[in-house]
Amino acid sequence: MAEALAAILVGIDPAHPVPIGSLDVSFHRDDVGLRPIVPGHVTDIPVELDGRTVILCDDVLFTGRTVRAALEALNDYGRPRAVQLAVMVDRGHRELPIRPDFVGKNLPTSREEQVAATSDGVTIR
Repeated sequence: MAEALAAILVGIDPAHPVPIGSLDVSFHRDDVGLRPIVPGHVTDIPVELDGRTVILCDDVLFTGRTVRAALEALNDYGRPRAVQLAVMVDRGHRELPIRPDFVGKNLPTSREEQVAATSDGVTIR
């Protein structure tokens, strides 16, 4: 998702490249120790974050706990001027006061349903 968003932003203003990074939030989650940590997640922040606007991208926004962990993890890498949140799917059911700035699709679901979003579309189980 971040790559697609960066391509759109560069298309709007080719003079300003958009660096893309990745952030492992495993150790910043509030349920760390309660569930297994999936190996293979890597943090790669290619630029200084101090004073920049960061767009945090996620596939599905549900309770807000992953976003909270990401905001905490970002603090380890600097102090951005602003952080904005872009999600492919907002399914509601927030447990924390998190609101996305950019939403691809609002998708009302039950708490029991599972939602997966990929470049091929959205799946509900």
